[in-house]
Amino acid sequence: QVQLVESGGGLVQAGGSLRLSCTASGSILSIDEMGWYRQAPGNHRELVARTPSDGTTYYTNSVKGRFTISRDDAKNTVYLQLNSPNPEDTAVYYCYADIFTNPYNHRAYWGQGTQVTVSS
Repeated sequence: QVQLVESGGGLVQAGGSLRLSCTASGSILSIDEMGWYRQAPGNHRELVARTPSDGTTYYTNSVKGRFTISRDDAKNTVYLQLNSPNPEDTAVYYCYADIFTNPYNHRAYWGQGTQVTVSS
């Protein structure tokens, strides 16, 4: 059984900062890509940032230069640093991880979601 637990969401003022964390636990052999999606009310879930196991990073255009994704493979944890957020970044943020539980099978696992609210 694999579980992803998120933390770090909450209320932040525009221009402030916030760090989200997501830790995977359970029967994990290895983790490939990790990342974050978000979903605002009335919107589709959108990819915010992702980082494959080689350490490269990808960001959606609206967060480039403001958000930073990183990972600590020793802790099976992915982070999302939100700098200078604005009210348009208000959403529920979901982490995911592409996890191998044996050498032949892998799939994406998801966190429960954490609310980020940016006040103006």
